[in-house]
Amino acid sequence: MALDPIITPHELGAAKHVALFDCRPETAAYLAGHLEGARHASLDRDLASHTEDASSGGRHPLPSVADFAALLGQWGVHPSTHVVAYDAQNGAHAAARFWWLLKAFGHEQVQVVDGGLQALETAGFALTKDIPSVEPAPPYPAHRFAAPLAEIDEVELARHDDARRVVDVRAAFRYRGESEPIDPIAGHIPGASNIPLSENLQPDGRFKTAGELRALYTEALGVPSSQAIIHCGSGVTACHTLLALERAGLPGAKLYVGSWSEWCRTDRPRA
Repeated sequence: MALDPIITPHELGAAKHVALFDCRPETAAYLAGHLEGARHASLDRDLASHTEDASSGGRHPLPSVADFAALLGQWGVHPSTHVVAYDAQNGAHAAARFWWLLKAFGHEQVQVVDGGLQALETAGFALTKDIPSVEPAPPYPAHRFAAPLAEIDEVELARHDDARRVVDVRAAFRYRGESEPIDPIAGHIPGASNIPLSENLQPDGRFKTAGELRALYTEALGVPSSQAIIHCGSGVTACHTLLALERAGLPGAKLYVGSWSEWCRTDRPRA
């Protein structure tokens, strides 16, 4: 049976030999207090490569395979390590991106904390300022990101194909182009449907059950999940929906890493 990509604070409390990762974006927040033993996995520093031109790959391109493999080794992560990630936005800051990267390396035992740091603190987990000492390991034995990916030309073809689905997980106001807080142009990819990542969560901020997510996406996609391409602003929060699809038992959707941050900087049509 496949491992549920979500772990509750109660389940985490009972788990043994877990490598914890704090995926909040700000180093200062991590230094101010984190779970005991947690390493800091920063989106900009660790989970994306640096780019001067977001029109080619978007604002948060994937790290190189070699760099990420070496980093996992420095963090002491082996293929058998049970990895648990958390952030302060129910997985959407970067914990789901970290989950996706590890899954793309073929790592099986990786989970995201349900409810994030707030749920952990509510459950009684204490924070510390101590920086953990980690026994480094060789680079992680992976040579490519094996999870499904889509490039911009494939997105262009898919948006015209009724047998496929391009899904934008940004908030509805950004999809509608009412305002755009990050990228230079507001709007969305013509033909893309909008299923905000907030739909993955219950009112209390925890993930919906596998059955609820399966019902949601079976109806909302209208095509097999393997025919879907998921994107957001820069390929980070899209991983939240890919995690939800995994929990729902609907694998195979592709991640468009460049997302709107790449698309809007090209001469392709916008809606």
